[in-house]
Amino acid sequence: MSTTSTVERALRSALYDSADASLDAAASLLAADPGADAELARRGEEFVASAWRRGWQPADVVRLVRRELDGAHARVVASLIRVQAGHDRPRGHRWAAQLDELTTGAPPRTDRFTHATTVLELYRLLLRLPDLEHLDDVQSPEKSAGAPKEASRMLTRIRALLAKAEATGYPEEAEALSAKAQELMARHSIDAALLDSGAPSPDAPGACRIGVEPPYEQAKAVLLDAVADANRCRAVWNEAYGFSTVVGFAADLEIVELLHTSLLVQAQTAMTRAEAAQRAGGRRRTKTFRQAFLAAYAHRVGTRLRAAAETQVTDDLLPVLASREVAVTGRLDSMFPATTTTRLRGVRDEAGWTEGARAADHAEVRPRPHLP
Repeated sequence: MSTTSTVERALRSALYDSADASLDAAASLLAADPGADAELARRGEEFVASAWRRGWQPADVVRLVRRELDGAHARVVASLIRVQAGHDRPRGHRWAAQLDELTTGAPPRTDRFTHATTVLELYRLLLRLPDLEHLDDVQSPEKSAGAPKEASRMLTRIRALLAKAEATGYPEEAEALSAKAQELMARHSIDAALLDSGAPSPDAPGACRIGVEPPYEQAKAVLLDAVADANRCRAVWNEAYGFSTVVGFAADLEIVELLHTSLLVQAQTAMTRAEAAQRAGGRRRTKTFRQAFLAAYAHRVGTRLRAAAETQVTDDLLPVLASREVAVTGRLDSMFPATTTTRLRGVRDEAGWTEGARAADHAEVRPRPHLP
């Protein structure tokens, strides 16, 4: 029997029949034929390429595999993605960054049957991926051909300041670092907006996906929505697949990613402290406390961001802001013609809500002004 025939029989048996017996039979067939390994891997590359045609990106696939399967499957799909990338067309800097972040590592020693089972379970998942909205790669200011090198240096400074603000144990130092980062964020975005407005063909808004990981993903999605809105972006949460799609201009998307990540780190640190205080007072930490804490944190941070946005817009920027808002809304509507709203569930713990709101009021990264 040829290796192609072995793989064909195994895939036909395992991928289109969800029964465990079919999976075991297919894995046994592959395990008994080492010569089929190369063909099986080639089919995996085809599944990966098909996922790209359906709108998925590397980070999306790896996130879903980790969520639905486990680390062994994630290592296999990461290896397949890396190999497939060598035959793929260039897809922009965000795609390249996702490839760079792939963790393959040495797979644990296992028998051929177990490995074949892992591969077939992965292929079952890849085969059933639905279509997603296609994202054009958004060139960040420092990656664009004509952008000044100062943009890259400024973003490096912003990242360094946010990292220091997250790490320091001194509130006064964190406040000073975050204030400086805030100033640079505003300047960076203003420069990008004004540069675009004077260009013959201004950049169009793009989109990126940001993972919203469990637990408490609803509250985390609300936080991302608040950060996006304050930075003149729009976020749409896909609960089933664990991400939000953020639509906006390149400089603003960059800031949304930076600020959202920083606020999540700070929220986790503040929640750990609040739980310790609760335990010291004789109360055990609970899931409801953490859910309410993060919900209140997201709500309060959103309030702060909106308040900052209302006070930072000057009259001379209004035409630029208005045109960019129209463009972002148009792109959002074309990508998501039908969206629904949802309400936060399970927010019942008063102490958690109080502590979360207090933590948001003292967040070490101040809200980014609503500036271009």
